[in-house]
Amino acid sequence: MKDPTLDFLYLIAIVLFVVGLKGLSHPESARRGNLLAAAGMILGIIITLFYPFGNTPNNYAWIASGAVVGGVIGYLAAIKVKMTKMPEMVSIFNGFGGACTMLIAITEFKTLPPGTEFMSGQVLTIIFSLFIGSVAFSGSFVAYGKLDGFLRDSIKLPVPQLFNGILLLGIIVLSGYIMSMDELNYTYVLILLLLSILYGITFVLPIGGGDMPVVISLLNSFTGLGAAGAGLIYGNQVMIVGGILVGASGTFLTVLMCEAMNRSLINVIIGGLGATTLSSDSDREKVYREATHGDTAILLKYSQKVMIVPGYGLAVAQAQHACQDLESMLEKEGVQVFYGIHPVAGRMPGHMNVLLAEADVPYEKLLEMDDSNSELPTTDVVLVIGANDVVNPAAKEDEGSPIYGMPIIDVEMAKNVIIMKRSMRTGYAGIDNPLFYGEKSKMLFGDAKDSLNKLKAEITNA
Repeated sequence: MKDPTLDFLYLIAIVLFVVGLKGLSHPESARRGNLLAAAGMILGIIITLFYPFGNTPNNYAWIASGAVVGGVIGYLAAIKVKMTKMPEMVSIFNGFGGACTMLIAITEFKTLPPGTEFMSGQVLTIIFSLFIGSVAFSGSFVAYGKLDGFLRDSIKLPVPQLFNGILLLGIIVLSGYIMSMDELNYTYVLILLLLSILYGITFVLPIGGGDMPVVISLLNSFTGLGAAGAGLIYGNQVMIVGGILVGASGTFLTVLMCEAMNRSLINVIIGGLGATTLSSDSDREKVYREATHGDTAILLKYSQKVMIVPGYGLAVAQAQHACQDLESMLEKEGVQVFYGIHPVAGRMPGHMNVLLAEADVPYEKLLEMDDSNSELPTTDVVLVIGANDVVNPAAKEDEGSPIYGMPIIDVEMAKNVIIMKRSMRTGYAGIDNPLFYGEKSKMLFGDAKDSLNKLKAEITNA
């Protein structure tokens, strides 16, 4: 018989999850929220170790070994990962979460007692967990490859949507056949497993690198749904609630990011932004003007309002601290400084927010896209650091551009635009940027961190 005390402790763990998730909604409470959610997870693990599951033996030695090895690997990975590699780490961790659900489902199929009714909710739940966990597992590692760069967008499948449709239909038919069996043939389960893993690969492979933030969020919701399915298998309340929280939050985030790009989720999956290297057509003459560090420093120092628009290039250069130093220096000169944050800047949701928080940039200085655009007409200088696609005017000027219709931070509404980049290369979506040739724009070439340090020195001497 189950002990009511253990159920009560499960309830405490669930409350810690919910309160912790609420805390993540603001940077000031995010650390506390993360710790509360982690405490709920630890409590849930401890309870599960002592929860009665009939005559099933508890292999504490294996469990303890796995916890120690996994904990050490996770800790070392978390403290050593560079900020630029954070999206890749999120993808890998998410993939392992999917793999866990997948392995649980495989084990459950293996241990089904004789006489089990296959046309039942129990078997349907196991099949669902197997499929969704496998897709999250293999899809996350494909996303990792695209983020890391060793899987190029040029790797394509012939008619991928048709292929994926046929593959998904085959998975559904095979799942129905397994449920119609009188006695389980484990070979069909293995075939279902392989098809599900393949579907995860072919599902993500056609999607372009520019859409990886949305894909990561979507796969994260898949992992949550898989965890909820595993919780239903075991009747584990913490897994069910935790999985639902992850699945729901991942789904909401995916929808919000799609809205930020003015695209539907179907368009993201089928359209493949960044899947091809395209140039936008523009009437602008492709002649750019180059700025110097000295001229830029004087322009910044004697401005009244400056907006900094960060992108992935800021993370690559590890320039967030130099950027914050420049902000502090300008404020001492009486300049008002804000940061314009696009919802899909960087390689994962909230990438720029996390990056700037690491440098202790006050949260109040981070303006969302709509607020940024409201401030731009009265802004003297916009400093674009490593951002590209999120400030690309092709999104509103070129109907043939893959990003046409995507809301951008319209930096050309400001009086001056300084674009800090290493070169004239296109951004992650592979699209030329007419902003570089704008009347108000000047290019400041070089490593972002080095350029920011030079600007600081010039401001001091100006």
